[in-house]
Amino acid sequence: MKVIIGLGNPGKKYEDTRHNAGFMAIDKISDKWGIPVTQNKFRALVGEGRIEGEKVLLVKPQTYMNLSGESVAEVLKFYKLIPDDLVVIYDDLDLPTGHLRLREKGSAGGHNGIKSMIQHLGTQEFKRIKVGISRPEPGRSVSDYVLNTFPVAERADIQEAVSLAADACAMWTRESFLKVMNHFNSLKK
Repeated sequence: MKVIIGLGNPGKKYEDTRHNAGFMAIDKISDKWGIPVTQNKFRALVGEGRIEGEKVLLVKPQTYMNLSGESVAEVLKFYKLIPDDLVVIYDDLDLPTGHLRLREKGSAGGHNGIKSMIQHLGTQEFKRIKVGISRPEPGRSVSDYVLNTFPVAERADIQEAVSLAADACAMWTRESFLKVMNHFNSLKK
């Protein structure tokens, strides 16, 4: 089984915010592959299904971003999986809005959800799909920025990125992550 985690914050208040790019990607996968993400387990909304024949678990932690690792660790423990069995999709300030970057491992890079995952999984070695949200203009608080919605001018770019993230996850069900990474990291905007 492959586990696809989307990071975000629960509740209507945060629904279309920059920090919820991971949740948006899970919703796209859910819609595309007909996998409802409605079960409340592991302090998360989860859905089990198949993508191209491979069993997958879609996960949207409901712990708020900074505690995401707690939920993810519960999922892995219950299913007796290891971090290599998962990919996490999340927002990245250091990428232009709408760009993707896939990595096999790495530091948290200042992202509190990833910090929590590293802390609770005990490793930095898990796959990532970063969805670019750009940095705020100078003088604007990062926390205020990530908790606001995308302006109209950026919505098409973010929807395209979320769709590509969903496609990357589907490809991962049948190919090595290295091959997926090489393919999607080479796409030009």
